[in-house]
This record gives sequence, structure tokens and C-alpha cells, in this order.
Amino acid sequence: MRNTARWAATLTLTATAVCAPLTGTALAAPASLYAPSALVLTTGHGESAAATTPQRAVTLNCAPTPSGTHPAAALACAELRAAGGLDALAPRSDVLCTKEYDPVVVTVDGVWQGKRVSFERTFANECVKTSYGTSVFAF
Repeated sequence: MRNTARWAATLTLTATAVCAPLTGTALAAPASLYAPSALVLTTGHGESAAATTPQRAVTLNCAPTPSGTHPAAALACAELRAAGGLDALAPRSDVLCTKEYDPVVVTVDGVWQGKRVSFERTFANECVKTSYGTSVFAF
């Protein structure tokens, strides 16, 4: 049942993030020449997305301009572009975290630079999660 709720929430947020720019005059002409980048990010405590109920979800649109419900959309988009995508995000070397095991799952679904992405990563704890970049997973 939890997995069904996760998919329903992800689908709704993705549809909103991708389709919202298509309202109004954008239907008459292309809005930009940029490949779409619209993501839905969720986080929750647990060992896998299938067994975890999302505790927070945000949208992140990066093209043509940063927007969405992400609290630091511009910084997160710049960080993703600089890293070359979600899989290339690496932990900062200046962060020291405890060895406490309190797993946090982050999922990202949507479109990044015109390509469909589905990303899931489990971090040992909240500190480890926030060490991956400064803003992408900080929501």
C-alpha cells in the first residue's frame, strides 16, 4: 500500500512539474530551446523506497530557469549541472559524520536534460545525505 501511495504522489508531482509550464501562451509556441529538466525529489526514513513512506517531497525545474518548490532551486540546479547529473554527485570531503545508522532514502523521478531519470539512494544517516552536495538533497 505504501508503494502505491509513493507512486501516486510521484506521478502527481511529476505531472504538475512537467505540465504546469504548458499553460497559457506556452501552448501556442515552444517556451524555450532547452531540454526539459523537471524532477520530483522525496525523502523518508527507512532502508528502501518501497518500504518507506515519503516524509517530504519537492519539485525542481532547471530549464529554462530554476523554479519549483525546492527551497534552493537555483543552487540545486547549478550543482546538478556542474556534477553532470544525479549519479555524479559526490560527498564533500570537509564533512565529518557519525557512524550512527538511521537510514534515509532519497528518490528522484522525472526528466533531466531531456532524459527520463529514476534515482534512489539510501544514506546511512541525515548527515551523510546532506554531505552529498550542498543543496540538491537539502529540503
